[in-house]
Amino acid sequence: MRLRKLFLQKWMDKRIEAYQSELLQKYCDEVESMYTKMRGWRHDYHNHIQALQASMALGQYDEVNDYLRQLNDDLTQVDTTVKTGRIMVDAILNGKMNIAAQNAIKVNVKAGIPEISPVNDVDMCAIIGNLLDNAIEENKRLPEEDRFIRIYIAQKNTQLYLAFTNAAGKKRDKSRAGFLSAKGAHHGLGLMRVESLVKKYGGFLSADSEDGGFTAEILIPLMLQKENL
Repeated sequence: MRLRKLFLQKWMDKRIEAYQSELLQKYCDEVESMYTKMRGWRHDYHNHIQALQASMALGQYDEVNDYLRQLNDDLTQVDTTVKTGRIMVDAILNGKMNIAAQNAIKVNVKAGIPEISPVNDVDMCAIIGNLLDNAIEENKRLPEEDRFIRIYIAQKNTQLYLAFTNAAGKKRDKSRAGFLSAKGAHHGLGLMRVESLVKKYGGFLSADSEDGGFTAEILIPLMLQKENL
């Protein structure tokens, strides 16, 4: 019985590790794509200015307005709208917000990470990325008018507090391994990965599923002995 339990635990650890490696690669690809767009837009900046000047000189004001509108729409897709104080966290948050916007998901964000946070960038991005991936997938199954995600990250007394709320379908059942989802195993693995990372920093994860919504709240002590890491 004990050997079977150890075997199952090792099997689950390998699945989580493989899933996380795949997920981190996807995050890197998303961030690289966003910065590639930004570099491309900056490279074309002078060309845009010259085109606008030429149209203005010819009195083609309607064309200028249309050109400016297109530039604004293009820039909106790559603009960094959230600044937490951590560059990599900003990248993953804004990357996921762009994906949400492409899927007609309304996102409300208030986020700031204190300088003394013990959570490193890789782990913070894994926590945020997993939760937002789950939230986006959950929203995509709903009518567009019902879709939303709310994100709140801030210092709360001596704790780092993270709260993610998203629209969802029916209330999900919870097993010993976590919440069951129509999305399949990867959803559960993502939440398990978040919980393991939160525990690594001596924190606590609370997840609540109700009809119409899902909320995950995290508290992580800001003062943590180094030997625990």
